[in-house]
Amino acid sequence: MHPMATWARSRFHYAWIAIGVTFLVMLVTAGIRSTPSVMMVPLERSFGWTRTTISLALAINLALFGLMGPFAAAAMQRFGMRRTVMGALAVLAGGVAVSSRMNAAWQMVLIWGVLVGGATGATSMTLGAAVVNRWFSQHRGLAMGILTASSATGQLAFLPLMAWVVEHQGWRPIVLLVAAAAAIVLPIVALLLPEQPASIGLRRLGENADAPADAAPALANPIAIAFAALRKAAKLGDFWLLFATFFICGASTNGYIGTHFIAMCGDYGLSEVRGAGMLAVMGVCDLVGTTLSGWLSDRFNNRVLLFWYYGLRGMALMFLPFAFGFQYPGLALFGLFYGLDWVATVPPTVRITGDIFGSRDAPVVFGWVVAGHQLGAAFAALGAGMLRSSLGTYTAATMISGGLCVIGALLILRVDRPRYAPAAAAG
Repeated sequence: MHPMATWARSRFHYAWIAIGVTFLVMLVTAGIRSTPSVMMVPLERSFGWTRTTISLALAINLALFGLMGPFAAAAMQRFGMRRTVMGALAVLAGGVAVSSRMNAAWQMVLIWGVLVGGATGATSMTLGAAVVNRWFSQHRGLAMGILTASSATGQLAFLPLMAWVVEHQGWRPIVLLVAAAAAIVLPIVALLLPEQPASIGLRRLGENADAPADAAPALANPIAIAFAALRKAAKLGDFWLLFATFFICGASTNGYIGTHFIAMCGDYGLSEVRGAGMLAVMGVCDLVGTTLSGWLSDRFNNRVLLFWYYGLRGMALMFLPFAFGFQYPGLALFGLFYGLDWVATVPPTVRITGDIFGSRDAPVVFGWVVAGHQLGAAFAALGAGMLRSSLGTYTAATMISGGLCVIGALLILRVDRPRYAPAAAAG
């Protein structure tokens, strides 16, 4: 038995250690993915690149981040979770470090768009869904809420420091900082993240002793596994509803606020440090909100939870242009409500996906749903940049983003209700 499993057995289930290691991986991934938002204005000043040019690289990053999700989940089935995650971390550490030498826009697109976007697809939400489905029979919503909150904690840990470094030392040192963080996490994964509970002689947390053993990993090509899952999922209308609402989720979070908020603050005379500080405050709120959302998703109707999450996020975004006029109280109010709701949609969406497709297929299917999330993010990152370049303000983009959230709230109510009886006993 794994030495850590022997130590943990008398104290708590090893699933919580797996969650801790995965949280760290996703935290570093969040830090890497938030780096371009701090670099946007400095890159404009250093190279004269337009907001549209930089937004194009970030849109490619966000799209590939999502599109790689189902293939990463399939690769975890075929080659193993630990090997897949370690390979992605090695690519991130090397690629991000090399970007400190970039001096042309095509290099920004290649490194931060293609390379970073592709590698982070294996170290974020898809990874979280795979770990939860492999290690948990009970408390799945809570576990996914904790992992999803890592993106908020990544902002909290990295953004203020990165903004301070950019202000005093320029943008190049921050890419070396996040590259080093990816390199440090790699051996932790190698040592402390077993492939699955059976690898260390355990069952899933909360699983009955007489439950059937997991099937052997699929030996097909990961591309074949990913597309087979898509063909099966595409026959159900609920899949497309989840895809569409997660498209809106990505457009209104990573794509818009995550990419453009710091630059938006600059339009109102606020420094990069102030903007990053506001995002960090939202991160603190999201850490609370998403963990609570995971707890709620184990107990209440996930469809109704998502209705409220999308609706409240839409109202917060529509308030944002007015919040800048009120300065401190207005931005604080926006940060509180938007932050609590930032990625609270993920645990209920993961749970609904698992209820429909089962623990084996759900991670790959959720990878396709995440692809919708990141295509929405790419759409918003590029679209908001183009609107800002043509109109000189982000107001139109903000109102469009808020309106999309209201549409998402209505769409989620069309998901087939009888499938989702709340599992009160699972909490």
